[in-house]
Amino acid sequence: MIIQKLTLLNFKNHTEKSFEFSPQINCFVGNNGAGKTNVLDGLHYLSVAKSFLGNTDLNNIRTSPSNSVSEDFFTVEGQIFDGEKENIIKVQMPRDAKKIIKKNDKPYDRLADHIGFLPSVIISPYDSNLISDSGESRRRFLDAMISQTDSEYLFNLIQYQKTVQQRNALLKSFSKNRYFDPENLQIYNEPLIRFGTAIFGKRQEFLDAILTLIQSYYQIISNGNEKVSVVYQSDLKENSFGELLEENLEKDRMLTYTSKGIHKDDLIFEMNGSSLKRTGSQGQQKSFLIALKLSQMNRIKELTGKTPVLLLDDIFDKLDDTRVSQLIELVNREHFGQIFITDTNKERTENVVKKINEESRIFEI
Repeated sequence: MIIQKLTLLNFKNHTEKSFEFSPQINCFVGNNGAGKTNVLDGLHYLSVAKSFLGNTDLNNIRTSPSNSVSEDFFTVEGQIFDGEKENIIKVQMPRDAKKIIKKNDKPYDRLADHIGFLPSVIISPYDSNLISDSGESRRRFLDAMISQTDSEYLFNLIQYQKTVQQRNALLKSFSKNRYFDPENLQIYNEPLIRFGTAIFGKRQEFLDAILTLIQSYYQIISNGNEKVSVVYQSDLKENSFGELLEENLEKDRMLTYTSKGIHKDDLIFEMNGSSLKRTGSQGQQKSFLIALKLSQMNRIKELTGKTPVLLLDDIFDKLDDTRVSQLIELVNREHFGQIFITDTNKERTENVVKKINEESRIFEI
């Protein structure tokens, strides 16, 4: 998959901007605040129709810095070659209407129908949240990884989340009305068990498949002897979902929400058997996150036959020269496909790109 052209209109701080890309390496250089990361976010929209920064769509509509007046919409459009033909992907967000995603001028009925057409992997400073934040951010990351290659997983996930919301709403209604009907609540058990058990199995399978890759890539990037690991933590490892729901019925009634299930899963990142969050340096943590993302990329390619677009935002921050050199050597050897890089230091970017035997373009933002 090759992104040949990107056009941004009223997107974040870009009034109107177009880029024609190299099929291999593309670099955006400029000062902080110039909008380099916003360009990567535009590319991310082409892939999954949302921001990797967690911003709401409406917040990505450009606001004039001079008079604080907001535009009425934004558009992100990309010309993409899929190996056989050119395709136009367009994401439009009107201020007063629903977001529209089109492929070759035909709107998708559902966002889920687009996921997987243009797989991508983003590595950015915000990845540190995966280590420092709660389990929710790691679950979202895991779900996003798997969903790019498995439409059935995405469907099961959406249905599971809807069912949990409905069950929680009923529990709150019982509490408000000082009434409890376990038989009525039982209606939600079957779909929770069916969708949740399927999700649990897919998560375990995916993590088992990429663990060796993570460890291998980490060793290459860090050039060190630390052993890293990812432990999948889930209530379903010890009990069936049906048993969990039955055993925690009274607890759920008191809390007025579903306390057990795959919506409470977590990933534990370890180094030498201890928490990476507590014992890993910034360089070690960043090396681990890069290894994690490159493993994701490798797995997507293996499962789909498509080489994901690799987005590297401020990738050299907190990496010493040795780790940068190891990373570049790895990228050069593995042939990761089309790569987009942001950096504040043009000279550093030029020196790095020279070490990679690929065609490159540098854009000053």
